[in-house]
Amino acid sequence: MTNWIRLPNSEGQCVASPDKQGGVKTHQREVGRAGFQGPAAQIYHRHPPANWATFEGPLRPRAFSLEKLSPGPACPLQARRVLYNNNMEIRYWKTKDKMHALSRNADGDTLLFVHAGAGALFCDYGHLPYCDGDYILLPRGTAWRVEPSEDCEFLMIEATADAFGLPDPASVGADAAIDPMLFTLPQIDEVFVAQQDDAFWEIHIKRDGKVSTLTYPFNPLDALGWEGDLCVVKLNWRDLARARSQGAKVPPAAHGTFVASTFSISTFIPKIGEGSSGVMRVPFYHSNEDADEFIFYHRGEFFSRGEIKAGMATFHPSGFPHGPHPSSYQKKMVKAPVETEEVAVMIDSRVFLRVDDSIPDGAEWKAYIKTWETAKETL
Repeated sequence: MTNWIRLPNSEGQCVASPDKQGGVKTHQREVGRAGFQGPAAQIYHRHPPANWATFEGPLRPRAFSLEKLSPGPACPLQARRVLYNNNMEIRYWKTKDKMHALSRNADGDTLLFVHAGAGALFCDYGHLPYCDGDYILLPRGTAWRVEPSEDCEFLMIEATADAFGLPDPASVGADAAIDPMLFTLPQIDEVFVAQQDDAFWEIHIKRDGKVSTLTYPFNPLDALGWEGDLCVVKLNWRDLARARSQGAKVPPAAHGTFVASTFSISTFIPKIGEGSSGVMRVPFYHSNEDADEFIFYHRGEFFSRGEIKAGMATFHPSGFPHGPHPSSYQKKMVKAPVETEEVAVMIDSRVFLRVDDSIPDGAEWKAYIKTWETAKETL
């Protein structure tokens, strides 16, 4: 929708004052449409909007410790699925072994985020070293395999029957637009040529969620050259951090890194100088009414969350407000110096996400929903 009904207005006290200075203590909540790229309103509440007393029913916040999932399987196309709908899949894959077969996803583009480890990826386009913090975008139909040099953990995001692109610069702002020159491409180098042989090789192909096997009497990664404008590409969050201006106030949409038709992927990176001490700053309490939110925590301490560590993930379905934990609110959200240390991958899906039933109970933090519960505040 583009022809939104917009009636700019203000009513009552419209100043966020979490420290009670200058009047009644208020808690700011943003209500936004279209992933915060449509119309929005700031509502100033007397009580923290997310500090509910009880919660019942299937719609609830959930948290997972993905690092607790068991390693494997050998084929990444069959890695543990965490969340899904008809337009996307989120999987988590832990491996330390060299792949002896190739993988090819015929269901859609695949985006790998390297949470831990390092190694080499070999694909139709050549050889590509990788390390922690890398995004690797594998276009639909690309054959690939990895040779880890240490234990590796990957967050895998599939754009089912779709492709990944870059956010519209007009929606994220010039400071945050992704420069295509930041991407690294595979190379047909000596390492790539050395892995070519005449042994029997399998390609595992996923189509319609099912895996089939194609066998060759040689290594299909036998390219001697290529040309064109379709390719595997790599981007590290550190490159985004270096490219972004320090001290700039960054709205939620400015974190956008990749987009598909029904969901977007954003990267939270360390930043300094946003806002001022004693004043709430983004991400504040918010209601993104058109999207379910999944966040994977890569490193650091996410400043709006307590008890969330690297390797964990949270899922907040649309329909209720969410925001900083009570402990984080006082300790991190309104303190000086104003800086953040987190690195996280966020997915906003406009289509309802389902949690896969195969996730073991030991990998879910069942008490997560209770972490907003607090005693009544003295106003």
